[in-house]
Order: sequence, then C-alpha cells, then structure tokens
Amino acid sequence: MKATTFLAALLAVALPGSAQSPIPEATEIAGEPRAPTDRGASTNKGFYLEGWKKLVPDLLSDQKRIWLFPAAAARGRHLTPALAVAGTTAALVALDPYGGRYFQRTDSFGGFNRVFSGYNTARGMILFPTALYAVGLLQKDAYAQQTYVLAAEAVLDSEMFTSAMKDVTRRLNPGLVPPGGDFSATWFRKKNGSWIRGIGSFPSGHTIAAFSLATVYARRYPHPAWRRWAAYGLAGVVGFSRVSLETHFVSDVFAGAALGYFIARDVVLRRP
Repeated sequence: MKATTFLAALLAVALPGSAQSPIPEATEIAGEPRAPTDRGASTNKGFYLEGWKKLVPDLLSDQKRIWLFPAAAARGRHLTPALAVAGTTAALVALDPYGGRYFQRTDSFGGFNRVFSGYNTARGMILFPTALYAVGLLQKDAYAQQTYVLAAEAVLDSEMFTSAMKDVTRRLNPGLVPPGGDFSATWFRKKNGSWIRGIGSFPSGHTIAAFSLATVYARRYPHPAWRRWAAYGLAGVVGFSRVSLETHFVSDVFAGAALGYFIARDVVLRRP
C-alpha cells in the first residue's frame, strides 16, 4: 500500500453524470432507509465546508466504532454477516495455495496487468473523483462535494485500519513466494516494509479502498441502477488486478472488499 492508494478506488467512482441531482433522502434503497445525508449541507446548491472541518474528529469517532466492532458483534449486532465473512475468508485462505500457484505459472494476464497496474489504478483513482469534486465546486453542488468528503473519510478509515492489520498479520505477498515454494506458510513472515503503510498483504489496501469508495458513491447515487453495477464492477476489477499481479491472495482481496463495504455503509454513512 503506497501513499497514493489512500484514494485507491477512484476508478470505481468515475461514473458519468455522478454529480447530477441526488434522489430524495426519503427514498429507500433495497428496502432500507437511506443513511442521513445532510451532514452540514443544508442545501444542494452552495459550497460544503463543514465536512472538511469535522474530518479529523469524525475519523477518530469512526476508528473507535471500527475497533469496537467485535464487542458489538458479541452482543448480536451484525453477528450473522460477520460470521459469514469470517468463514468465507477462512475457506479462501485454505484455497489460496491453488490460486497462488496458478497465477505464478500463467502469463495469460500480461495485457490486463499492464493496463491495471498498481500505479495506473492508483493514478486513476485519484484523478477521477477529484475531477468530480471539481465539477461539484464549479456547479456549487453541495451534495456532490459532500459525497467526495464522505468518500475520502471512508478511504482514510479503511486504510488506517488496513495498515494496522497488515502490521499484525505480516503476510507474504504471493509474488514473494519462490517457484515451488509453500503458499500455505505465508503468515507472520514478512519483515521488510513500512509499518505506517502496512507491512503484510492481508487485507488488500487497494481493494478495501476501492469498495469503500464504490459503496459511498453507489449508495448516494443509486439511480439509475447501472451506476451501482458500474461502481462495484470497477471495484471488483481493481480487486482482481491485485490477484493477477501476484500482489495479493484471493482471501486478501475478499476481506478487503467486505471490510471496505462495511466501513463505508455502516460506519461512515450511518453515523449516529
């Protein structure tokens, strides 16, 4: 995870017309009330500044909720999805050696990897949302500006959590396993790297950022429906590129996607 990957899914938010007028707040998405969206923006026309002023306190509050989630789950809140994610991640960890060996041997994704390299996806993820934010500023669209602030908050929350997880797990990247090496013995083995950026490969920093951004934009601009499909589809492409580039295992990517979705949906967009 490099410094540029703090906005690591900007490909997922490059949706044409995403700065158009939002749907009314009373609208329900998939049977659930939309998360409150005012967060200081009293009108859709104007400049949104309060979110930037509150960003640091909001991040601190978010981190408290993220790290105390196990206690909340123990009390029954989100317990079922948490167990489902944990079980699926464990199953994928068991299958990681097969995927690791496959991508180590194949050269089928050379063209794809050149297009969706870590540098290219990071650069795209910075430029596209920033361009949308600039359009929001020019149009004095406070909702679009607020969406960008919330997306930035979700990515920063995700990356801070991911950095800590990487430093604890210190999992080897699949590309560091030598030909014929043991892909099942990767945990707590990586020594080189920066503890600030995160040393290990679990979970995927690119993917957690991609899905946190995709979730913010998909939920705040849910209509027409193709926008949601495009947002999550592009985030999925970012995740797959991490596997085909041998930067992450499938389990790293799945955990990153699930965590990014949860942090954006249930922490950032559902602030008490």
